[in-house]
Amino acid sequence: MTGTVIFAPLLPWPMLAVFAGIALAGVVLAVVRGLAGWGLRGLAAIVVITAMTGPSWRQEDRTPLTDIVVLIEDRTASQRLSDRGEQTQRAAETLATRIAARPNTEVRRVTLADGPGDEGTRLMTALADALAEEPRARIAGMILLSDGRLHDLDQAPNLPAPLHLLLSGDPSDWDRRLIVQNAPAFAILGEEVTLTLRIEDTGAAPKSDQVPLEISVDGGDPQTFMVATGRDLELPLVLPHGGRNVIRFSTPQAEGELTARNNSAIVQMNGVRDRLRVLLVSGEPHAGGRTWRNLLKSDSSVDLVHFTILRPPSKQDGVPVSELSLIAFPTRELFMDKVDDFDLIIFDRYKRRGILPSIYLQNVADYVERGGAVLVAAGPDFASADSLSRSPLSAVLPAQPSSARVIEEPYLPAVTDLGRRHPVTSGLEAEWDGSWGRWLRQIDVDATDSTGEVVMSGVEDRPLLILDRVGEGRVALLASDHAWLWNRGYEGGGPQLELLRRLAHWMMKEPELEEEALTAEAEGQSMRIVRRTLGDSVGALTITRPDGTSEELDLSEAAPGMWTTDYIGPEIGLYRLAEGDLQSVIGIGPSAPREFEETIADGGALAPLVGSTRGGVRNLSDGVPVVRDVRAGRPAAGRGWIGLTPRDAFETRDVRQVPLLPGWLVLLLASSLILAGWLREGRR
Repeated sequence: MTGTVIFAPLLPWPMLAVFAGIALAGVVLAVVRGLAGWGLRGLAAIVVITAMTGPSWRQEDRTPLTDIVVLIEDRTASQRLSDRGEQTQRAAETLATRIAARPNTEVRRVTLADGPGDEGTRLMTALADALAEEPRARIAGMILLSDGRLHDLDQAPNLPAPLHLLLSGDPSDWDRRLIVQNAPAFAILGEEVTLTLRIEDTGAAPKSDQVPLEISVDGGDPQTFMVATGRDLELPLVLPHGGRNVIRFSTPQAEGELTARNNSAIVQMNGVRDRLRVLLVSGEPHAGGRTWRNLLKSDSSVDLVHFTILRPPSKQDGVPVSELSLIAFPTRELFMDKVDDFDLIIFDRYKRRGILPSIYLQNVADYVERGGAVLVAAGPDFASADSLSRSPLSAVLPAQPSSARVIEEPYLPAVTDLGRRHPVTSGLEAEWDGSWGRWLRQIDVDATDSTGEVVMSGVEDRPLLILDRVGEGRVALLASDHAWLWNRGYEGGGPQLELLRRLAHWMMKEPELEEEALTAEAEGQSMRIVRRTLGDSVGALTITRPDGTSEELDLSEAAPGMWTTDYIGPEIGLYRLAEGDLQSVIGIGPSAPREFEETIADGGALAPLVGSTRGGVRNLSDGVPVVRDVRAGRPAAGRGWIGLTPRDAFETRDVRQVPLLPGWLVLLLASSLILAGWLREGRR
């Protein structure tokens, strides 16, 4: 039970001050004039002004409330290193017992676990949430049991009491980590890209000048190099293939270091071609040749060399050769010396005329065997005696003329059953709004004795587009010279651009256009696994996790030739996928999560915040500190102890308020004093 005097003025305090000044001036004037009743008049003014302040006696019935101490235990991944978990558990139990034994004190224990994804330690968020659930006037102190490594310091709340940090770990701890400081997302095939790495020892690390560094690409056998620690290492690298390249860097775990989780790093880089170098050989001018040229020149990433035969040797018109060209076309340089510089060679309605000797065409065939790509757009001459099928190039062609027949009738190109599973023509119908236009010519070819894949057909299901692999290279034969009708919009046109784009990418061996492929795309902890095949079924998928354990998954057919499944990785790291003879690797998240970027216990990040509350940072390896009471604003930590600030909070159960100057009493006192003053002055 407590009582206090309170005031509830009838007028604002400035106006009361004005009235008090006027009354004081009147009293002073009365003194100056020698009036005998000035004292009584002054007392009357004091009574009136005091009554205007509204004084009351308030009596409260209060119930004391306990002080609250917030105790946050960091149970994130970095706290499970070494014996930090047991160390934190023992300290939490000891502190909870000591605080609970104090009079009028409660403990609020909060356990901070790993959050979703790779958010790291959200220590300040947990503290802010805990404070939001308690009255701030009852908070006597906050204690953090952690290694001091947090990732949300900017979320620190306004603290109402001393904050203390008790560091887990041991001063003798040390750790080694591998850091990738510079890794571009893309690199041009055939050109060097420089990655910057660094192997860094932190804590009480033993001295080591050089350590082994292992590098592997796409899960292959690693190569080992000796590198210095504590210095940046610039590593030149040439990507081996287009598409995604998964590069893993690692250094073996050393004896005594805290963890090997940060001893490796995964870099996923996409290999892209700088420019596509194309040689277009046109046998004669025609409408389709111009379409080919415009199509290739419209892409700024294509370097095109167009070789067109405008005047064959058989044409005798009497025009001097010197008036037809300024310089001779460098056929020998192109087809002998520079043929390997081209990514793709296109023969458009070309026939043998003696302009390109057989040795040149033999060199093109050898170019395919070495890994080159050739596309033949066949015209009527392909079925004649001057056909390329009767040249050295026939050894790599996927089909031969079955007769000398050239079919001149309208027909609608169609995707075959095999083509619906082949990535070049799969879903091609959906790439065009409306029905396709018809073509008007097709060369009768036979692909039965070839290993080629017929992905499109024409008149009476005859082969129209045949794809084949020859040696290290690839060959495509389009048994018609009327693909340009789609580009001109004949009868609505068709997806010529998309077809040729896919065809070129397949011939360039782009991974997304491979017939037999196993790929995966990761988003967060989940991945989408895609298995492409020309077969009717696939086997079970084997997934090997970063810890070495494996499991099998069944794939479901999502589209013709495409089998998929979804998988959620239980941990961050490198996953190996295998189905039959196909293998692939993919990294989920960083190989070293944020929790393991810095593992040595350190209170430097929290020291300014702790110091602003007069709290302290102490090592649990020195023992659990005792708990004392300190007054607000005083130092709250010392050697072997931490302090709490008693809040003396209470709950008001009942309030009674009585006016000190009732109206009748004010009127009686004021009138009596004024009357007494007047009588005294009248007597004088």
